[in-house]
Amino acid sequence: MNGGGKRMHELAARLFPLCRSITGNGVRATLGILKESLPLTVHEVPSGTRVFDWTVPPEWNINSAWIRDSKGNTIVDFSNNNLHVVGYSPPVDARLSLAELQEHLHSIPEQPDAIPYVTSYYKERWGFCMAHRARKALADGAYQVRIDSTLAPGSLTYGELILPGKSEKEVFLSTYICHPSMANNELSGPVVTAALANWLMSAPHRYTYRIIFIPETIGSLAYLSKNLDVMKKNIIAGFNITCVGDDCAYSYLPSRSGTTRADYAALRVLRARHPDFIRYSFLERGGDERQYCSPGVDLPVVSIMRSKYGTYPEYHTSLDDLRLVTPSGLQGGLDVLKECIEWIENNPTYHAVHCGEPQLAKHGLYPTIVDSGGALSVDIPLLQNLQNVLAYADGAHDIPTIAEICNVPEADIQSAVASLMEAGLLVDS
Repeated sequence: MNGGGKRMHELAARLFPLCRSITGNGVRATLGILKESLPLTVHEVPSGTRVFDWTVPPEWNINSAWIRDSKGNTIVDFSNNNLHVVGYSPPVDARLSLAELQEHLHSIPEQPDAIPYVTSYYKERWGFCMAHRARKALADGAYQVRIDSTLAPGSLTYGELILPGKSEKEVFLSTYICHPSMANNELSGPVVTAALANWLMSAPHRYTYRIIFIPETIGSLAYLSKNLDVMKKNIIAGFNITCVGDDCAYSYLPSRSGTTRADYAALRVLRARHPDFIRYSFLERGGDERQYCSPGVDLPVVSIMRSKYGTYPEYHTSLDDLRLVTPSGLQGGLDVLKECIEWIENNPTYHAVHCGEPQLAKHGLYPTIVDSGGALSVDIPLLQNLQNVLAYADGAHDIPTIAEICNVPEADIQSAVASLMEAGLLVDS
């Protein structure tokens, strides 16, 4: 068993029991554990803060919750599984008939032994989630229900880590810390991201790394609302890290354009290492790539996953547990992301210095005389390579990508890049 995978799995097991939501003490406790190995800066965004078209909601915390029958038997107990309560349920203390209780119960008939994950962040309602088999066994009678929770002004909490590099240009890593007790959909992301951060801190790197641990959707919007200008200026590639912990095939979800450095890195690594990977369309998005790639934001962010969210039967249920996520699965997710980062680090892109095609002749890269037949005394393939490099020197294309587009050996493009750099016509990013 790989030591790194085992350590990630142990961290996931430690975080698994915490009741996380988009706000609250479970998020703070999660960040507190991550801070034991990472120098995270923790930020608090007050309830009521406007973040684009959204508003940070009240903070939710929960102490206990249960359902008891008329004989005092506990039918559902939050202390046994924190998926048992609908996320953001307000406090309740009531006596209900079975028919009345059923209006507040959630289960999955097709998965009779699974507890579903249900939330109601932005409309106040309470509820319990339970296995459908247990729900069907409920007898007529009176039931006592209690939810000891609070909804009050507080804040949304997230963690941030900036690792400076030789360049101010940034690679962005984002992951979620808002789902309670689900292993692949939630904890695989932060534990793999924490391992990536520790790896990045172990050696110098070309680029600066912006790494955040946030609640999904409202967290990314809150972060973007505070940092969008510098992110748009500096981020050259990014990865939304979730569902990277099982042993199934890899999945790739592109950026909105599908032509960013992150897209190129992901496709090259997956094609080379895991050619059976599943390629999804951006139309099949469902995570924070919705925010990072939206018009007006349009960051170069992709997702590399194992089983994509929403595609595996355990998704958003109690069956997404620490048996589904394995040390080998976590290690595989980490390895693929490390290779993508190494690709980006080792394959800079290039910007043309001049607007319009430069006058190559005055830089010694184009002949200044034409013979009597009208033919140029020039190496035509070399000239084409020079011109093609300049055509794709837009900050989005590296040498392997240009070589692939032009269908020529990478060495030929490397030579053209070297000549243009020496002439001062290109700069790398």
